[in-house]
Amino acid sequence: MTAYDGDTERTFAALPPARGRGFAQSWWGQAWLKALEDTALDGKQVKTGRRLARAGAVGAVSVRPGRITAVVQDRDGTAHRADVLLAELSGEQWDRFVDMAVERAGHVAALLDREMPPHLVEDAAAAGIELLPGIGDLEPECGCGAWDHCGHTAALCHQVARLLDQDPFVLLLMRGRAERVLLDALQNRSAPPAEETESVEPAAGVDAAEAYAAGDVLPSLPALPELPEEPGVPPSLDTEAPAAPSVDPAALEFLAARTAVAAHRLLAEAVSARAEPHAAQPELTTAQDAVRLAAGGPRSDVADRLADGSGRGREQLALAVRAWRHGGAAAVSVLEEEWAVEGETLARACAALDSAWDEDERPTLRANGNRWTVVGAPSQLRLGQDGRWWPYRKEGGRWVPAGGAAQDPATALASTAPAPEDEAY
Repeated sequence: MTAYDGDTERTFAALPPARGRGFAQSWWGQAWLKALEDTALDGKQVKTGRRLARAGAVGAVSVRPGRITAVVQDRDGTAHRADVLLAELSGEQWDRFVDMAVERAGHVAALLDREMPPHLVEDAAAAGIELLPGIGDLEPECGCGAWDHCGHTAALCHQVARLLDQDPFVLLLMRGRAERVLLDALQNRSAPPAEETESVEPAAGVDAAEAYAAGDVLPSLPALPELPEEPGVPPSLDTEAPAAPSVDPAALEFLAARTAVAAHRLLAEAVSARAEPHAAQPELTTAQDAVRLAAGGPRSDVADRLADGSGRGREQLALAVRAWRHGGAAAVSVLEEEWAVEGETLARACAALDSAWDEDERPTLRANGNRWTVVGAPSQLRLGQDGRWWPYRKEGGRWVPAGGAAQDPATALASTAPAPEDEAY
């Protein structure tokens, strides 16, 4: 493995205030913040740090092996140097990481795309290499004299979560390897020496999607097939021969056209250099599938059949379509289901709402089941069964979906600002 230059350091300019948005949009950024919450003994300091970071109080962030550093200002302008330490991986651990990564081209492709998918982290952990910090791994040092995490080190961690969303190599540098050093090691380990090429046995087959995703790390591959610019057009069923009594030509044409669109999308994902295996999706109910089809813009008579078949009127189906376009089946469930939030779920929801805004910015909310309505404003938050927050706003006397889901309620509520009416299906 290429020797590591211990003086490698990256400095990131101060980020603007993060008002109206959540920290850590990526799962690895969220894992970083969970390590902070599990490490800090005082949850109030974590909240203070979140407020400072949201207000833009964290200066330029320096990242180097084993340490991140920034100057953080209190609300009164007092500046403190904050450091957070994270143990570096040993050279032997990095060798094992490279060996593990080159065994699967998809791991290399993910790193080239600045992504850290769960299966990469899980495979690394199975090899004894913990990339993400665990409980107690983030060690604080601050000029304010605190012996545990304080608001300043917590603010630094929240700011780093935003950097990790953009580039997980920030974490790998903290663990001891600079980006170029690691990528060179991956490429060198992927290509055997020329004099050994003729004597080695043929390697086991590699999944085609992973091989193409690996780019120039693997030997040359033929060019990917060209993707048609548009989905194919199904043949017309407008013929002189009458249809069988059980066949509706208009509905059949519509289904064929939607199938062609879905096939084009799947092909686009398959030939994409960033393609990742998709997790199995739960099967849609008849009512949900009717909304999916209605979102494709059927003719009026087909839309009427979809409304009747799904147990909705045309107006209710149009509202469900609007929800579908924001988040699929999960969004439709949030639109149509109201449930009681109790116990631990209620405690987590209240904690999220309490920490989402500064005290002088927090809106007044009235709770009813899984719905929190802003007092004096046509805005509402709805909590989904998966713990995400969905924005709603009142239009024409009814609550309508206003955007996609967010983990942070402040981010979701920001989506309720007035916007042009969605196109009718």
